[in-house]
Amino acid sequence: MAVPWRHCWRRSKGATCTRLLETVWCFNGSSAMFAASLLRRTGTVAGWRNEGLSSRTVHTTSLGNSILTRLKSRLLYPTPKPCCCERIHSDAKLKDPFTLAQKDLSNLYDDIKKELFVSKSELKSLCDYYFDGKGKAFRPTIVVLMARACNSHSNRDGDLLPGQRSIAMISEMIHTASLVHDDVIDGSDKRRGKTTINEVWGERKAILAGDFILSAASMALARIGNNTVVSVLSQVMEDLVRGEFMQLGSKQNESERFKHYLEKTFKKTASLIANSCKAVSILVNSDPEVHEIAFQYGRNIGIAFQLMDDVLDFTACASQLGKPSATDLKLGLATGPVLFACQQFPELHGMIMRRFSSSGDVARAWQYVQESNGVDQTNYLAQHYCQEAVRQISLLRPSPERDALIRLTQTVLTRDR
Repeated sequence: MAVPWRHCWRRSKGATCTRLLETVWCFNGSSAMFAASLLRRTGTVAGWRNEGLSSRTVHTTSLGNSILTRLKSRLLYPTPKPCCCERIHSDAKLKDPFTLAQKDLSNLYDDIKKELFVSKSELKSLCDYYFDGKGKAFRPTIVVLMARACNSHSNRDGDLLPGQRSIAMISEMIHTASLVHDDVIDGSDKRRGKTTINEVWGERKAILAGDFILSAASMALARIGNNTVVSVLSQVMEDLVRGEFMQLGSKQNESERFKHYLEKTFKKTASLIANSCKAVSILVNSDPEVHEIAFQYGRNIGIAFQLMDDVLDFTACASQLGKPSATDLKLGLATGPVLFACQQFPELHGMIMRRFSSSGDVARAWQYVQESNGVDQTNYLAQHYCQEAVRQISLLRPSPERDALIRLTQTVLTRDR
């Protein structure tokens, strides 16, 4: 059984939260106290199952327009208040996550290139294009840190299991293949500060390159030889496709629209992190509670990562992002800052439904977001997901890697690209 160590954050006393944020935050069973508070305030609950997010049934509240319009710029935002374990989790004590993972990832891109080895030079150039070692390797870093944290929790010291190392590599391959396909779908011309594959070689070859990377990842996954791990990581492929289809649509109802947005965010971004974390835990520990801890940490930090990515689309310049800013609006996508801004500027509702396709929509929507508290509210929501990630990973026994995963949540919240 998983040992509950200590909770790492407490909400500040007296801090208040808007009901919309309470609604979107009550996405897993661990927020029972938060949901109970909401029940006392509203008295109305509609049960729904959030596909793929957890094996448990969760609840949210039905919000009317009268509640949604109560959001005002003067709302107080609760801030995480470190508890007594700050002494253990202080930056002075915690190692940099990327430095700690560096040894396990030193051959990451060389190993990937070996998996993608082909004799045809053009296909090799296509496949190697993004595996140049200049990426953040954010996902493999989480995976190897989670693997070592679970190994320590299970009293297993020493090197990573070969299968755990392979999962870190596979996570980067799946992620990169999804970027290649996304750039084709979105017609993007910049990625990671480089011209995209579809701009250099054309859409057809870009699609084939993405397919080839996925096929190589699937073969590496099969060689691990664990049917449960294969099933868990196969779910990622399905989620990526379903998430892409969800991105093509929207919802008329505003509370349903936010639920749709968060489900899409899980499938397109967080599922890969969550299921990769779960996969490495399965290889070393048979306890389902440990698997759930690993999954929930990945799920929560993955959603927070994407929420901050959506914030940066409104706050960072193109040179920081390595791609043009306001990209989501230009693609017709309503992300967190826009959805929150819609509560203060109802004019955004029509723009969202027509996917910002009319002349001047993008510029007006951008201005509304800048004048609203949409960016602050999205930041606040990302903080909540990071707090939940910290709560989950703190259930594992202390280790340098577990504490590095805690520190990584702050990296997610403070990144500028």
